[in-house]
Amino acid sequence: MISIKEVTKQTGVTVRTMRHYDQIGLLTPAGKTEGGHRLYGEKELKKLQEIQFLKSLGFSLKKIEEMTGNVDHDWYSGLQRQLNYIIKEKEKLEQMEKLVKGVMNQFTLEGKVDMQHIQQLIHFSQQNKFKREEFLQQQFKEDKEKLFDLLPNVNSGDPDTLEWVALLAQIKKHMAKGIEAVEVQRIIRRILEKDQELFAGNEELSNAFWEVRKSQEKSQAAGLYPIEQGVLEFVEKATEYYLTKEAENLGGES
Repeated sequence: MISIKEVTKQTGVTVRTMRHYDQIGLLTPAGKTEGGHRLYGEKELKKLQEIQFLKSLGFSLKKIEEMTGNVDHDWYSGLQRQLNYIIKEKEKLEQMEKLVKGVMNQFTLEGKVDMQHIQQLIHFSQQNKFKREEFLQQQFKEDKEKLFDLLPNVNSGDPDTLEWVALLAQIKKHMAKGIEAVEVQRIIRRILEKDQELFAGNEELSNAFWEVRKSQEKSQAAGLYPIEQGVLEFVEKATEYYLTKEAENLGGES
């Protein structure tokens, strides 16, 4: 465990920045001294490294919190993604370096530069900017691949899959009562709880899953148990109703 001043000394991140990260819940200290000074351990320093890397790519602190907020976040895999991204960018910069040197050498030899070479350089620069979207897509792709390994499969008999199947069977049983029925809303609440358990609040992964769910072909390809289109549409409407009522109840409480 080291103090916030020692973290600043080792990393260059200011005390003010560390305090801000704590205040917004992005990086909370492992503990505090009797005098109230923040203390950080290895886990916190690892997360700080990833936060600073993602900041260098232009991600907002809110987005970084979404990307690193999972309790089971795999720091080593995060480093591997960083390394892969850096290697790709290094290759792009090396290509750009060769282009720039070629233009400079041509100018030295001939006192002028072929406009075609200039256009080539401009085009390459535009096509090969550091793109945070590339890093995000790479992470999202890897997360999805891991996620789909955990999803309830039509051929599986594990308790999680069986609960999903049971919930959908109950939905079908009560559909005639309408989306506002108490029984239906109780089931929807549990479906949302399971969604939270599975996706840990990652809306992008959750949305990606339900997009696959809406397609019979994609669901079959992913090995997911089949759901009729009418049932999916009913679940969507019932969910919208549930969330609307929840928002109204919260508004009333405030």
